[in-house]
Amino acid sequence: MRFSIFHNLGAPGRLDDYHQVMAEAREFAKAADDGGYWSIWYTEHHFGHEGIEITPNPVLMGTDIAAHTSRIRIGQAASIATFWQPLRLAEDIAMLDQLSGGRVEVGLGRGLYGREALNLNRLADPRDQERNRALYEETVEIMTKAWSEEFFSHSGEFYTFPEPGVRWNHPMSPATPEYTADGVITKMAVTPRPYQRPHPPLWQVIDSPRSIKSAAEQGVQGLFWLPPVSALKDRFALYRDTASSATGREHALGEGIGLVRDVYVADTMEQARAEFEDALMTSYRWITHFRGLGNLMEAGEELTDAHELSFDFLADRNLLVGTPEYVTEKIEEMREELNLEHLLLWTTHPGLQHRHAMRSLELFTEKVMPRFDRTLP
Repeated sequence: MRFSIFHNLGAPGRLDDYHQVMAEAREFAKAADDGGYWSIWYTEHHFGHEGIEITPNPVLMGTDIAAHTSRIRIGQAASIATFWQPLRLAEDIAMLDQLSGGRVEVGLGRGLYGREALNLNRLADPRDQERNRALYEETVEIMTKAWSEEFFSHSGEFYTFPEPGVRWNHPMSPATPEYTADGVITKMAVTPRPYQRPHPPLWQVIDSPRSIKSAAEQGVQGLFWLPPVSALKDRFALYRDTASSATGREHALGEGIGLVRDVYVADTMEQARAEFEDALMTSYRWITHFRGLGNLMEAGEELTDAHELSFDFLADRNLLVGTPEYVTEKIEEMREELNLEHLLLWTTHPGLQHRHAMRSLELFTEKVMPRFDRTLP
């Protein structure tokens, strides 16, 4: 079983102390590297003056972490592909893959917040889901072409590369049929190409049946977060069945899937809740304002006005908060029910004291991880 770290940096009231927040994130990552975690993933959010989501560039963040670690893989959960010019994102991720010696996991998403999308790329407006989805799919197509082909071209709904009609005439770079015709550029190359060939592994943050099927059909691995285990069973099965059909081989339940869970370990159940609850609820109050509580329902459960967000509401649905023994038991349940292969721990919720996050990581590393076989490739 793989254990990884999901790190959505938040620090309410500490934006003027941003450098120290980054130093704490670096220390957390180095401890995870030393502890044998498989990967660490950073998010992308913009304009977060509230201090709840404060990492605007997971690729740049990953570059710093790669320089201070030696084994842990570096992921984005996610780079919001619809916000980026495709060639710039392809170049930056390829550069990180080279700098890290091939440790990159490429996580991509479509974007949720209007204040981000409308101020970075109006075409990504989440109010128009069909256009947003089409933009995402074309962006990913361009990136994979740029990584996989020595010279490539693209003509789509949103982008055309290379720009038509650009002439090329330089004695140090003679025009050749590979990328020019009659002195006009017809193909182009991204430099550098990734260290991993043809490109680093691809992941997508998914939840809806449409997104699950699309990712599985294209061989893209999936990242889930919110739903309880009972509600994840059908999602995991849909991914498995679609991937099996697409590849012509039988995929195991849980294969190609990572699950983010909110994790906090302490010496007692009471201590775990007391130290973690406020920071955890900050995240959930933030995200459920946009998403609502529907994604937190058990299988077959209907959302009603009686459902209210609270720690107790979340505890049995998707939290791994408690003693090492309790957290181990909950992970064993997920392995039994979902054949879970990859768990991403989210401990660093906004406002959690750094020393508490480090102690939780230490306890998980020393008292939970050894209970599980971690021999997956």
